[in-house]
Formats: sequence, structure tokens, C-alpha cells
Amino acid sequence: MKTIFFSLLFFSMLFSAQNKLPAQDQLLSVNLWKTIPDGPGPGGEMMISPKGSLTNIKIPKLIVHQPENPNGVAIVVISGGGYAHIESGSEGHPASEWLKSLGITAFELQYRLPGEGWANRSVPFQDVQRALRIIRKNAVEYKIDPGKIGVLGFSAGGHLAGYISSTSDISYYPPQDDIDLISAQPNFTAMIYPVVSMLPPNNTTHSFTSLLGKNSHTQDQIRLSVEKQVNAHTPITFLAQSEDDRIYPVENSILMYQALKDHAIPAELHLFQSGGHGWGLGKKGTSTGEWTELFLKWLKVNGIYKSNQ
Repeated sequence: MKTIFFSLLFFSMLFSAQNKLPAQDQLLSVNLWKTIPDGPGPGGEMMISPKGSLTNIKIPKLIVHQPENPNGVAIVVISGGGYAHIESGSEGHPASEWLKSLGITAFELQYRLPGEGWANRSVPFQDVQRALRIIRKNAVEYKIDPGKIGVLGFSAGGHLAGYISSTSDISYYPPQDDIDLISAQPNFTAMIYPVVSMLPPNNTTHSFTSLLGKNSHTQDQIRLSVEKQVNAHTPITFLAQSEDDRIYPVENSILMYQALKDHAIPAELHLFQSGGHGWGLGKKGTSTGEWTELFLKWLKVNGIYKSNQ
């Protein structure tokens, strides 16, 4: 029985890899760096689980989901995974394909993970900052408006999206070329069932451990709490979460919304009665799937999105 089990497991993983990787192989891939900061990082190739979860991110990159008729809007899509893996299969990839179907150019970010041998735990911040600069630098090539570049993040990716939105003026790496002279400030932000605070009682998450380790000082917890970084330059923000989320309590989104209101940042918060955590585009049997339409309406209300039709 064990032999049969492991054989089935092997063929399942092989089948999964063969069916998930070619989909990305057909898309444009853009490496972020000429020289990757704070190496050497992990050895070997990137690994993908049967469900499309990524680890061993040695070469951070953007996977470009480019529509046939771009409408000028660009969104960096950031999967979650507690900064320990990247949930591309259930979050980043399907969300990027959905945006692509709307005429939005989606850039799925494969960012470095802090626990994979890098010299600096801030490597995810370096990668998203560099990604935003590359996209803005090549706005004409991608047929996008450099003033309509946003970030959309799930779970830990929501933390990364929210964090860079309020700290884009911080230099997370030494400049490498003229790209690093370009603004890394998103024009709008979406945070879906996000990690927000690193302060008690929200300091027991995988994201907390990945970014801060087991022993950290209060000032570092404050520094990495998104709600504490909100300022007058934070972009307009969309938030969505389930009230029964047991992974990252709904109070995270409420804290973020309150911080945005305290700084007079236009924001919209949607709370769903049920759905738990990690529902990507939506969980069957719940109303969480409505977030996509709500997000689209929010983009329209704020003058960001206009249909090609």
C-alpha cells in the first residue's frame, strides 16, 4: 500500500507541475534584478507544490498577464503564504487572469521569502519596490497609464501591498540603475484578508515569525505594522475580509480602515459574514466572491477603471 501511495503522490505532483507551469511559461516573465541584493539565497530551482504553492524563490520576477486590449490600468498581484511560501495557484494566478479578462494588465509578483537564505529579511519589500519601478519605467511598452498602477495583495501579500503603499519613500536597497530613480508609490491599494498588525495580540502569525523571528523588539513590531505606517501619502485603499477568519482576525482590516480614516485617506471596507481565510476569488457557499465586483465598482468610482466595451 505504501508503494502505491507514494507512486500516486509522485504522479500527482508530476501531473500538477506539468499542468501549472506551462500556463506561466506561456506568459512573459521579467526578472527584477541585474544583481539580486542580499544573496546568495536558496540553491536550486523554484519548487511548486501540487496546489501551485511556490518556494525556493531564487530569482524574483514578474509574470505578466497582458490583455489583448489593455485599458491602461496595471496591478501588481501579490499572493500570500505567511512569507514562507507563495500561494500562486489559489490566489495570484487566478486573480491575475481575472484582471486580464477585464483589460487590466496584471503583474504577478514572485517575491523572495525572508527565510530562504537571504542576508536581509526585508527582501520582499525590495522586490515589490523594484517591481513597481520597472512597471512605471516601461509604461509605454505595456500600454499602461503610469498614474494608474496599483497593488493587490492576499493575506501576507496584503501586508506587503499595504506596507509598500505607505513606505515607498524608504530605500530598501542600494540603487542599481536609472530604474531606481523612478517612484515606487502605488496609486491605489487592495488588501484581501490581509495581515496588518505585528503587535499583540496579532503577533502569533507565520508572517510575524517570517519577518521578525522568534525574538523581536516592540519598535520593530511597530515598524512592520501596516496600520502604524499609514500617512498622508498612503493611496486610496480597498479592504475585504471574512468575520470568521481564524488565521488573521478581522480586527486586522478594521485596524487598517481606522488608520486610513484617521489620516483622511479614502477607503472602503467590506466584511463578509463567513468564508474563513484564503478564499482567493471567493469561497463557494459564501458571499466572499462578491469582492471582485465590489472592487471593480470601487475602481470605477475612483476614476481608475473604464471598460473597453
